[in-house]
Amino acid sequence: MQDYDIIVIGAGHAGSEAAAAAANMGSKVLLITMDLGKIAQMSCNPAMGGIAKGQIVREIDAMGGYSGLVTDDTMIQFRMLNRSKGPAMWSPRAQSDRMRFSDKWRRMLEETEGVNFWQDTVTGIIIERNIVKGVKTRLGVEFRAKAVILTSGTFLNGLMHVGKNQIEGGRMGDEASLELSDGLEKYGFRMGRMKTGTPVRIDGRTVDFGRLIEQKGDEEGGYFSYLNYDKKQGPQRSCFIAHTSPVVHKELELGLSESPLFDGTISSIGPRYCPSIEDKLKTFSDKNSHQLFLEPEGEEGIEYYLNGFSSSLPLMVQYEGLKKMKGFENVEIFRPGYAIEYDYFDPTQLYHTLETKMVKNLYFAGQVNGTTGYEEAGAQGMMAGINANLKIRGKNEFVLKRDEAYIGVLIDDLVTKGVDEPYRMFTARAEYRILLRQDNADERLTEKAYNIGLARKERFELCRNKYAIRDELVEKLRKFSVKPDIINQLLENLGSSRIKQSVKVSEIIKRPEVNIEMILDLYEELDSIVIKAGKLRKEIIESAEIVIKYSGYIEREQLVAKKIARLEAVKIPANIDYDSLKSISIEGRQKLKKINPKTIGQASRIIGVSPADVSVLLVYLGR
Repeated sequence: MQDYDIIVIGAGHAGSEAAAAAANMGSKVLLITMDLGKIAQMSCNPAMGGIAKGQIVREIDAMGGYSGLVTDDTMIQFRMLNRSKGPAMWSPRAQSDRMRFSDKWRRMLEETEGVNFWQDTVTGIIIERNIVKGVKTRLGVEFRAKAVILTSGTFLNGLMHVGKNQIEGGRMGDEASLELSDGLEKYGFRMGRMKTGTPVRIDGRTVDFGRLIEQKGDEEGGYFSYLNYDKKQGPQRSCFIAHTSPVVHKELELGLSESPLFDGTISSIGPRYCPSIEDKLKTFSDKNSHQLFLEPEGEEGIEYYLNGFSSSLPLMVQYEGLKKMKGFENVEIFRPGYAIEYDYFDPTQLYHTLETKMVKNLYFAGQVNGTTGYEEAGAQGMMAGINANLKIRGKNEFVLKRDEAYIGVLIDDLVTKGVDEPYRMFTARAEYRILLRQDNADERLTEKAYNIGLARKERFELCRNKYAIRDELVEKLRKFSVKPDIINQLLENLGSSRIKQSVKVSEIIKRPEVNIEMILDLYEELDSIVIKAGKLRKEIIESAEIVIKYSGYIEREQLVAKKIARLEAVKIPANIDYDSLKSISIEGRQKLKKINPKTIGQASRIIGVSPADVSVLLVYLGR
């Protein structure tokens, strides 16, 4: 068999983005998966984005990744969440057609020059003198490569639970990978077990939708990819809100004694922010009802996903509980919910490039690092693909900082703090939310990706032209004065206070009730600036409005980020002897030795390292 630059193990969201990124940067890639018919399979919820996750998809797209493009092409509903809050909290979310999503991903990878495929199970990674050399497969084939990226999701010793029934597998209908993690453990990698779950799948023909609350998509539609600014929204399908009740809870509680979550069968860590229905009954026993979301799996199909009803309860317990719910009295199901346990590796064993510290040119990405979610996985895969490509070509690493991207927050949290539960991104994890908005991911990241050879020139030029027009508009709005006799009637109609003398129009726009479109309608001179934007007009005006209305907050966060960046510039020698620094607390020394941070900034974020410990380090380094 021929040799490759990079081998990617697993073709989920992490593996698919890794293969695409590495190949688009010039690497010869082999993508190995158990089933070529399930590339980037939406194993759980058929949706992309959501709170903070939508920002990550926008960032992947801004850099030239595929997740946003695939989502837009297979979208059956779009919503911008948190519109009632400030722009730092706006988060795009889309339902996708599950089958078309996987098919589109496969076709995009097939059309990517440099991506090759092999359907098989990897049983071992070839390592010589702590340097990765390739992989071995169940068919007895050896493939050689300069770098390997492991993105095997929930398949490492995967074990599924439905009541007392246990089934080996990475997801329902697919076998587990039983040899790979054992081989890596022999090289000293620290491992653990985590748990996740997926809900019951419903036959929509048996649901009384008239008794549920309809949840439609945004009327104006939307998109993820910055390349799809002129894309027309296709037909949207509604989701529906349902609720449990005390009667439902009582029925489900009959099966708690047979739940593997409570009888000791499952001892691994589950996602606190996406609990199973039985977890909810225990943790929130005071609540009489829990909200659930019935979401379509496809553009035309009858299969629905009951978001919020993941469960490992026995099949009949799940079924009888469902039938007690309003609108589900005659329900039939396609398959029950189930829990799945799998191996993961402590992510503090990784550099920020996602290369392992113990084996050179071996990278981990996705759920094997203790994360949960398609978006988090895709981001890690893309970054691993980028850095594997750069490493084998002798180029500098590519790492995003916490003030540059949610992706930077995600990876820094993983390698600096580790995980004690499946990691999920939230806006609250980011210190610089007003800088890391979903609308400006291209402004933050496209040029960086273009400079390393990932983002295409067309994307970069589109981004540069867009923000050139935006900046011209903002500058004009800050210099242009409005007179009372022209603007006061508008202000009065809006219930806003009148002005007594000419003021800069930007000051008027800062008022919550005023938007730029209202001003452009009054002044042709200003409107002429955005006429040349064409179909980008809406995006440019929204961006200009955010810059003007939130300029004080943006400047304040930029100032804080610059101050913190000084700590990131203070390098820590790789051979530092922490045991000799007795003024540092015992816990601090232990954590510093374990993580071996590269900078003072990273050291300051390690859980267990106190500000006093950081001060000692600064004194030791002569700072």
